[in-house]
Amino acid sequence: MSRRVEIIEKVIAYKKFFFKVEEVRFRHELYNGEMSDELIRLNLERGDSAAVVMYDPATDSVILTEQFRYPTYEKGPGWILEIPAGTIEKSENRDPTVTLRREIMEEIGYTTRALRHVCTFYVSPGGTSERIHLYYTQASPKDKTAEGGGIISEGEDIRVLTVKFAEALGMIASGKIVDAKTIIGLQWLQLNRGKL
Repeated sequence: MSRRVEIIEKVIAYKKFFFKVEEVRFRHELYNGEMSDELIRLNLERGDSAAVVMYDPATDSVILTEQFRYPTYEKGPGWILEIPAGTIEKSENRDPTVTLRREIMEEIGYTTRALRHVCTFYVSPGGTSERIHLYYTQASPKDKTAEGGGIISEGEDIRVLTVKFAEALGMIASGKIVDAKTIIGLQWLQLNRGKL
């Protein structure tokens, strides 16, 4: 069912690098069919991202990255464990698989097998329009063809870890993995591992 939204005004309140904050005045249809009062909301527009669960069925392991993420530093831990991921660049025609093939090579040095779309979800829909396109692929040590570790000129310093799947699930339970896309990806794998 389609509901009405009336955009009254949209202005760019802030823009730097790939972050843009929109200030929007709007009204939207209520569940009773009437229109809401005028509302003002901010939206952090940073584009969409793509992420991939890389699983080696022969060793029952997943490939994770660890790197410093400043936004997590003040509240801890700063260095976090994640599945490979990256921002979809305009030059990649908004194709998440192009982004993933680039990021997998840059971050962990692997060539990529077939990518299977798992789901697309919003990161924090109360404040940002960013979506993450989550994928799955199988991987094995023979797929590693380059060093990985990130792009030094972009300030990346990425450590690659191959972790037994059961240990990765334990890292969620113990709070060592705190990244949402990684938690979602690993829990999806837990539910679907027997069918892959």
